[in-house]
Amino acid sequence: MREVTRYVLKRLVEATLLVTLALAGVVWLSQSLQHVDLIVNRGISFFTFLNLTLLLLPSFLAILLPFALFIAVVHTYHRLTMDSEIIVLRAAGLSPLALAKPALILAGMIVVISYGITLYLQPAGVREFKDLQFTFRGDYSRVLLQEGIFNTLGDGLTVYIRSRQPNGVVQGILVHDNRDPAAPVTMMAESGFLVRTPKGPRLTLINGNRQEFDAVRRKLGLLYFDRHNIDLTSLIGEQGLRWREPRERYLHELFGPPQDDNDRAYVAELRAEGHHRLVVPLFSVVLTLLGVVALLGGEFSRRGQTGRLLLAAGMAIPFACLAFGFPLAIVKLPLLTPLLYLNIVIWSAVALYFLLRQPRTRRPALSLSEAG
Repeated sequence: MREVTRYVLKRLVEATLLVTLALAGVVWLSQSLQHVDLIVNRGISFFTFLNLTLLLLPSFLAILLPFALFIAVVHTYHRLTMDSEIIVLRAAGLSPLALAKPALILAGMIVVISYGITLYLQPAGVREFKDLQFTFRGDYSRVLLQEGIFNTLGDGLTVYIRSRQPNGVVQGILVHDNRDPAAPVTMMAESGFLVRTPKGPRLTLINGNRQEFDAVRRKLGLLYFDRHNIDLTSLIGEQGLRWREPRERYLHELFGPPQDDNDRAYVAELRAEGHHRLVVPLFSVVLTLLGVVALLGGEFSRRGQTGRLLLAAGMAIPFACLAFGFPLAIVKLPLLTPLLYLNIVIWSAVALYFLLRQPRTRRPALSLSEAG
């Protein structure tokens, strides 16, 4: 029995890993394409972008694992049946529950892994991603100062830079300030950089000159400087503190008391995310039970496995629709929250009932001698 469990469990693990890697690769690629603007418009390197998008991996890995396990369970038991191995094991006296034991063991392992993901890795990864994304999108030197073009920072203020260094320093700066049409100013500097200060963003120019035309006196004034600051607060604005989304929060933050007005406004979303985090890892158990009961339940049929495969998909699809639909519903109607957990209990109980119910054995026909 142990050898059979290890044999089937090994095949299940291999199939689950393969399906998980395939699904994760597709989803990661689709998610990465949504943030490719960080390379195009923000100028970050590819390796920084790669590290940034990998932080999102745990956020969808917790969802992929149960479905990868379901596909692996259905595929593995289907292959075992087609190779007549299930038939031999049943003839040796193994019950459907005994045959399902390797899948249930793997499901339990994935539940533990999924809770580690949903309770810690997912909020930590999304939080780090959002913080870095917020930093890159708020990096004025990359967002506002593009190389080789005239950058308009507002009405009447134009900045041109020749090149930008990796450390954020820009070189070859030309600034034309026409916010006061009566006294236009042109500044040129060897280098400079954009910085944040408590009073707002500043453009600092290093080693340059300031040319101002006096329209009344019809004269051009020239002033050389070592350092000159240009206040951009009115043009760019200040970056405030960022409100953390539900996906970025740990469980105690989702169910804790609201800390500000935004928390109070989105308290239903926060609670729904918390309940969803608690339920998602249990998808592995439900989908595994649905898969094994479809492939192992009832009597063996020589007409093929197509019907059983369709049955497995036919049970998994409505379960998934309800599982992902209830979190959206309880945002509007929090009283529906128990349905999120009842969905898990009911599907599991029904699957266990059919898995434990032994198929009826046909009464053997009487021989002629017995009949006489």
